[in-house]
Amino acid sequence: MKIRHAEFISSSIEPSQYPTDGLPEIALVGRSNVGKSSLLNTLAGRKRLARTSSEPGKTRTINFYRFNGAFYLVDLPGYGFAKVPVSERLRWKSMIERYFHGRNTVKGVIMVVDPRRDPGPTETSLHEWLERLEIPVVTVSTKCDKLSRNRLSSRVSTIKRNLPFRELVCFSAATGEGKALVAKMIESMVNSGSTFAPGRPPETSKQSKQPL
Repeated sequence: MKIRHAEFISSSIEPSQYPTDGLPEIALVGRSNVGKSSLLNTLAGRKRLARTSSEPGKTRTINFYRFNGAFYLVDLPGYGFAKVPVSERLRWKSMIERYFHGRNTVKGVIMVVDPRRDPGPTETSLHEWLERLEIPVVTVSTKCDKLSRNRLSSRVSTIKRNLPFRELVCFSAATGEGKALVAKMIESMVNSGSTFAPGRPPETSKQSKQPL
């Protein structure tokens, strides 16, 4: 898939603010500061389509980006940043759950992980919930240029013990590694013949009362 055009459409807090054109959506989920904005910018071929920040926890809305006039990449708020007040993390959690609970245009999810850290219970439970709903999930490991190949291979094996992904795409915004493969997987999800039926919010099992 060749990206010819990409544009920011809206930042939303409430479902009433979501786009209503019915185009397919691919959601991006991941911890704060994991590199979702850099991934978006690299795919778009633009440096400032999505704002990047050195301060984790700055994305506090659901941001919709339209690509090729044909589908959206939807950047969901990052989770797991401890310095954000608990009340704010609970609000983000509610936003993310409400998005998945009521949105029937979602065709897939890109779960973005940092290969230098182990997935936590939030990532594990979210991944399991998406799998149960049969939502296609592509796991993308950003910042792969920061590790040697041997170290990266070891870290991927460790991550896979927590997230039973079928395939992990190694990606680097600095070198462009993995860009074409991520775009190909997005195209496959966008062109798939079905969307999932919205269900109940994700169960957090062991962390049922814990914020994202």
